[in-house]
Amino acid sequence: MPGNLSRFRVLVAPGLHDSGPEHWQSRWQRLYPAFERVCQDDWSDPVLPAWRARVDEVRRRDDRPTLIVAHSFGCLASVHSVAADPANVAGLLLVAPADPDKFGVAALLPREPLPVPSILIASTNDPWMPLERARQWAQHWGSSFIDAGALGHINAESGLRDWLFGQQQLQFLVDRAQNMKPLQY
Repeated sequence: MPGNLSRFRVLVAPGLHDSGPEHWQSRWQRLYPAFERVCQDDWSDPVLPAWRARVDEVRRRDDRPTLIVAHSFGCLASVHSVAADPANVAGLLLVAPADPDKFGVAALLPREPLPVPSILIASTNDPWMPLERARQWAQHWGSSFIDAGALGHINAESGLRDWLFGQQQLQFLVDRAQNMKPLQY
């Protein structure tokens, strides 16, 4: 990973059933061993408050500026966490978020811009979130929106391997985070 990524702690927040060994998130962790994974108690039970609590817990373990690289339901847990308390979070890379309506959690998520820079990457044929719904959530959250084309759920089945395009987006997020002024409270 080029650039000043070493200035940041990177948390990987997988979705349902965790990210298997060929998922780009797992491959990134092998490429960049300093990346930390948010591990849920039950990967098959998407309870937003519980998943958010785990994101909160892992975030509190370290006070370095943090970038969260989230996928699917991990995006929802990460957004929920950061919207409630953005402390030490420098940015969010939200990849193929799950549709909050499918899980009955839309009312728990913010409908205003997040307090940190964010990039939302969506696919035109994602079975977990139609592209236009993803675009709407990106608008709510003030996220830069990227239509990645027909990549399914942007997971292991998408055959992305180390997903260089995603790594480039993480670098763009690093650049944006470095140029942000700290929030004043």
